[in-house]
Amino acid sequence: MPRLSRRDFVAHSASCATHLALAAAVLPPTWRRRWVATPRRPVVAQAPFGRLERVADGIWALISTPLTGDRTTLANGGIVAGRAGVLAVEGFYQPEGAAWLAAQARALTGRWPTHVALTHYHADHTNGVGGYVTADVRPALRATTVTRDLALDRNQPNDERRAALAAVAPLPTEPSVLDLGDRVVRLVPRDGHTASDVSLEIDDPSVVFCGDLVWHGMFPNFVDAIPSRLTAAVRALRRTRDTAYVPGHGPLGGGGEFDQYVAVLSEVEGAARQAHGEGLDAAAAAERFALPPSLGEWVLFGRTFYERAFAAWYRELTG
Repeated sequence: MPRLSRRDFVAHSASCATHLALAAAVLPPTWRRRWVATPRRPVVAQAPFGRLERVADGIWALISTPLTGDRTTLANGGIVAGRAGVLAVEGFYQPEGAAWLAAQARALTGRWPTHVALTHYHADHTNGVGGYVTADVRPALRATTVTRDLALDRNQPNDERRAALAAVAPLPTEPSVLDLGDRVVRLVPRDGHTASDVSLEIDDPSVVFCGDLVWHGMFPNFVDAIPSRLTAAVRALRRTRDTAYVPGHGPLGGGGEFDQYVAVLSEVEGAARQAHGEGLDAAAAAERFALPPSLGEWVLFGRTFYERAFAAWYRELTG
């Protein structure tokens, strides 16, 4: 696959895709290598842009490794298989990413995906969805109406790669289920990261595909966020039993990693409220902010990412 120039990529990408492009440009090589070399579960397939980890019987997570500079997928995704169907999670940034995941689904389950679900509209999760479509197979595409409309209206480039999005079967505004035979996936519309978030939740075994509501080890992108709603949506995903959380970006996590992320959101909120009350602007508030070392290392690609988070909180706090 030809690589886009950094200028074209940033010009043609929305939100999180650009966030990750900047990350790949500035992150130290040691951090990039560590990101690539941290599988949490058995790896069943590997590519320059990511790895497929076995989460449980019939469930695999694609953990993207975009900080190497390969922009085929950028976001995490996965495969959920049952007797009656196979669900692919996310459309990725390039069609080659979706086609690769579909080929892995066929290798692992004997079937091309019968369904595809998108967690929100950002380009790194939707633009490549046409890669699932072949001359013989057109999986059922599930997303919210808001996801479909925003992806078609905002994402770039505006070309045939996104044409498949017009075929989205809109999800209801209330939680719904996808019955794959011996496995049920609950699709829950949420918001906070964007106006179009969906979590994909499995009860047995306990697995949650969080989309970009949850990030792991990488400071989240607040460009479209309503922070209070983001925090509420994230807290609603937390389960009391042992659970595998597949974040939108970063390695797989469990309850401990999830709670770390919630603590990061809380630190940002507390600092934003205090700085807003003191009359500091978002840039000044971000400049003095630092996450406590007890929360571990979170990749930060520049102080502007803190500023973006504070600006999102300021929009809320000023009404």
